[in-house]
Amino acid sequence: MYDQIQESVRYIRSLISIESEIGLILGSGLGVVATNIEEGTIIPFEKVPNFPKSTVEGHKGELVFGRLNGRSVIVMNGRFHMYEGYDPELTAFPIRVMKELGVKTLIVTNAAGGLNPEYKPGDLMLISDHLNLTGRNPLIGPNESQVGVRFPDMSEPYSIRLREIIKKTAKEYGIPLREGVYTGVLGPSYETPAEVRMLRIIGGDAVGMSTVSEVIAANHAGIEVLGISCISNMASGIQESPLSHSEVVETTDRVKETFINLLLNLMSRLGNYGD
Repeated sequence: MYDQIQESVRYIRSLISIESEIGLILGSGLGVVATNIEEGTIIPFEKVPNFPKSTVEGHKGELVFGRLNGRSVIVMNGRFHMYEGYDPELTAFPIRVMKELGVKTLIVTNAAGGLNPEYKPGDLMLISDHLNLTGRNPLIGPNESQVGVRFPDMSEPYSIRLREIIKKTAKEYGIPLREGVYTGVLGPSYETPAEVRMLRIIGGDAVGMSTVSEVIAANHAGIEVLGISCISNMASGIQESPLSHSEVVETTDRVKETFINLLLNLMSRLGNYGD
């Protein structure tokens, strides 16, 4: 795997010259953030050696390199999911490439179903922790010490420091921000009402089909993580109407300006690394 990572890095470095500080993964319907990148260089996923192809509506499938409100960023406009048929180590592969390109902070975003009955579609939820119910882990198999330790600590998968920064930012700009536990499931079918009741009982506030493998890989690589979910719909059994992916995209489109405003103002708060 390490050789594959280096092959991907060499190709990317042949096209860009900037050293990136922050990685940003944009979930379903949230790719509009990428339009705010300045001095942007776009590389389609399929051009990068060892990258699979994103096949999901609302995921453009490209890397965007540039500056976002003054910060040097790598943006994944779209991501890979296990339900597309990819192994978890492949869904997490771009995180390891980001690490080699200089990324020290990873911001993961997703569209998620609301489990907490106090939530409503359009809410933004800061992820405090997650439940990995996919039955998979990107670290299974031989460990390569160049990438990370064999048994990484997961006691703080989502940085407390970064969470405090974004909460202060949201408060200052009057942006409502929930905080809760993200539940990662395999998909691609939505959950049954009985499954939703179970997820609520074990502590989930939102549920989705991504993110957990990426966050595990980031912690393995020593990258600090911040996670934000856009509550795109209420989960089965909480809302009466049938669930659909079009509803997810419609909701994220409705809150895009709030989401962009939060991210842009967050960038200026992260500070220069080494300060």
